Amino acid sequence: MVDPEILTLLTAAAPISELRGAIPLGMSLGLTPAAVYFWAVLGNMLPILPLLLFLKYGSRWAMAHLPIIKRILNWVFARTRAKHGQKFEQIGFWALLVFVAIPLPLTGGWTGVVIAYLIDMPIKKAFFAILGGVLLAGLAVLALTFGLIKLF
Repeated sequence: MVDPEILTLLTAAAPISELRGAIPLGMSLGLTPAAVYFWAVLGNMLPILPLLLFLKYGSRWAMAHLPIIKRILNWVFARTRAKHGQKFEQIGFWALLVFVAIPLPLTGGWTGVVIAYLIDMPIKKAFFAILGGVLLAGLAVLALTFGLIKLF
């Protein structure tokens, strides 16, 4: 059987469950709150930097070699930046951090990477905004999970 730490880490690294699924799983497997928080945050953050790099440099390559991709991405970028660009230039870091911190489905690190890419946020800035959001979301999910376990 897989160790609870590894299972928690892998669940947190997955795009849909992220730490919102990993923390309850880790707690149900008997990990301490500190251990489950550590493994879930680590797992959630493991794919973030590779994803940020892949989207930035992979899209550049695709745009240079695949004209249809270039047309599609230019349309998406123009539309996104026209609608939201000015707002995100002013509050982008904090908006991304808060978005990722909301402990609801589809508001985690993976979605944060896509948003950072669409608004052309620098990789370092995006990484730290997503890290802050993941840390806060982890605390919220841990508190909710721990509270529900104590309640029942």
